[in-house]
Amino acid sequence: MKNTKVYIDGQAGTTGLKLFERIRNRSDIELLTIDPALHRDNAERARLINESDVTFLCLPDAASIEAVSFVENPATRIIDASTAHRTNPDWAYGFPELSAAHREKIRTSKRVAVPGCYASGFASLVYPMIQSGMMPKDYPVTCHAVSGYSGAGKNAIAVYESDEKPSDYESPRQYALGQKHKHQPEMQKISGLTYPPMFNPLVCDYFAGMVVSVPLHRRLLSGNPSLEEIHAMFEKHYAGQRFVKVRALQGADVLENGFLPANTLAGTNLLEVFVCGNDEQILLAARLDNLGKGASGAALQCFNIMTGAPEETGLE
Repeated sequence: MKNTKVYIDGQAGTTGLKLFERIRNRSDIELLTIDPALHRDNAERARLINESDVTFLCLPDAASIEAVSFVENPATRIIDASTAHRTNPDWAYGFPELSAAHREKIRTSKRVAVPGCYASGFASLVYPMIQSGMMPKDYPVTCHAVSGYSGAGKNAIAVYESDEKPSDYESPRQYALGQKHKHQPEMQKISGLTYPPMFNPLVCDYFAGMVVSVPLHRRLLSGNPSLEEIHAMFEKHYAGQRFVKVRALQGADVLENGFLPANTLAGTNLLEVFVCGNDEQILLAARLDNLGKGASGAALQCFNIMTGAPEETGLE
């Protein structure tokens, strides 16, 4: 069987570099590379995209849209890690664990949009709640999230890792206060919410990993489900999934002294779901690596599904 020809457009970025590290030694892939001097040459980019069986786009939104316009080869498949196509119904949404339909669309599609890191954690919690009927679609959802600085972009990473780092960078820094974070449209649409969620993200002084949390009031849920019933629903929804695991109620199987650190899954493609709280107030939380299941890991998982490779190849 011939190797799959793969091109990474945007290999120099954070996601592109991680993806390159994950696939460069795979025996089933022929990696197409661009001369660094030509990385902005659209004709050369177009040539490589159309020569490939699969092209990963690790680019800003506008550049990803431009790259898709270069495709002339009907056999070329695109996996886009940008925000550009995540709410486009013509594209598969690259989170196979959400449902069998999501997985099948990824397998058969020529166009796959990799989920955002925050959105992955959010959808892993809210999508099952809505699909189960436990959460009304018009529930006033609030989401809090903390992430390592590796998702903040090259310039911010350089500041965080500088010997002259400003003192305020040593503190958690809240942002997107105007409720216009680029992941919010995706969080709303993919989860099935009528209204956008209130979203409170913070970037913190550690490299990778995140926790996305959604607090719930039981009295506002449909059917008044108990903490135990919600936990059982999540266990059923994600049963048999390799990369999404539902932890014991209250996280008793993995939490030390009741703390939920955000960086313990760094370097993996895992996502863990936690159901905590009491009879009236429930906290859902998802822990993942913003560079793994939230970026390059998710992209590679989709690639494996699309090409028929074992899903865990390059991810364990």
